[in-house]
Amino acid sequence: MTSTAPAIAPGTPPVRAPHVGLVILALAVGGFAIGTTEFASMSMLPLFAQGLGIDAPTAGHVISAYALGVVVGAPIMTVLGARVPRRRLLLLLMAMFTVFNGLTGLSPNYHWMLVFRFLAGLPHGAYFGVAALVASSLVPANRRTRAVGQMFLGLTFATVVGVPLASWLGQAVGWRWAFALVAVLGIATMTAVAVFAPEVAADKDASPLRELGALKRPQVWLTLAIGAIGFGGMFAVYTYLADILISVTHMPLHTVPWVIGIFGVGLTVGNMVVPVFADRALMRTAGGLLVWSMVMLALFPLAAGNVWTLGLDVFLIGIGGALGTVLQTRLMDVAGDAQGLAASLNHSAFNTANALGPFLGGLAIAHGYGWTSPGWVGSLLAIAGLAIWSVSVTNERRAIAAAPEPC
Repeated sequence: MTSTAPAIAPGTPPVRAPHVGLVILALAVGGFAIGTTEFASMSMLPLFAQGLGIDAPTAGHVISAYALGVVVGAPIMTVLGARVPRRRLLLLLMAMFTVFNGLTGLSPNYHWMLVFRFLAGLPHGAYFGVAALVASSLVPANRRTRAVGQMFLGLTFATVVGVPLASWLGQAVGWRWAFALVAVLGIATMTAVAVFAPEVAADKDASPLRELGALKRPQVWLTLAIGAIGFGGMFAVYTYLADILISVTHMPLHTVPWVIGIFGVGLTVGNMVVPVFADRALMRTAGGLLVWSMVMLALFPLAAGNVWTLGLDVFLIGIGGALGTVLQTRLMDVAGDAQGLAASLNHSAFNTANALGPFLGGLAIAHGYGWTSPGWVGSLLAIAGLAIWSVSVTNERRAIAAAPEPC
């Protein structure tokens, strides 16, 4: 399907950079740092709860504070940075991320940690949005999604390597050192971006008002809704995976990191393979991923009784996580000249999914439908996302059919 307003028009030359691969690697290191702090915080919740003298439900508010920071910060940071050159904006965002993660490790009490986690979440969405724009600008139009997918590999590798490393460090020498590790990764990102990312002047016509123009575009809202709802199923299963593994599959606690690692491998494979298809047919690939997730999540309750079938299904569910990369490119396509805000809002949408999926999955468990019921909930969310996708595709076809023929 032809996109209405491509992020890079056919024939537009890519931004010149001596080492494109090193630029994308530098951006991916930032994704690795962000993914590590986001997911490792969940695994270390008992550690900092004990260290700060609070109970687990109260400590959970710290996780929510970070997610709230992502949702709030993505549009605010992007709009405020509309006139800042992208390399400089990336450095500013990562500096903010580094400082507040470092301060998290120094938190004297629960209330200060709550504040620092919220502040650390503010640059999250804006960083990924700007990094996606930079990555896609370095390659020809027919390779944009692959470039964005390669940048997101940092985030997926974090679930395989960064989270276990931070969790081990937290258990071995204390949870505060895990946040120190994240701060070091932030410094490494700033150094790499400063050295390798090309210096491109800011668009002289850029402005906060122009960025806000993205919110006037129905296709932007439809794309965000696909992510916020259709992606919720993956989080519904991921959140309760440890409990399911112990209570349903009857595996010991030490096997949990291995199964979570399998999920991360699925995410990584998805972000390596799926973008190749997305660069040929973006929205068809998005629809295919929603169908994929619908089926794999529906199979989850049937697979949960055996560790081998569970592991395989978790891997396949992880592949569906490539939807995030596909929708990132879609948002850049439909945002016109307000790509920065639209690209960063993708992460607000996925943090909404991260709240919606576990909430609905928890309701199903609480109402007696069993530990595996989040799989059925997730499948229904994927169906709802597919319905929104259908509306988006139908509206775009009508708009193309109604458009006047070029002279």
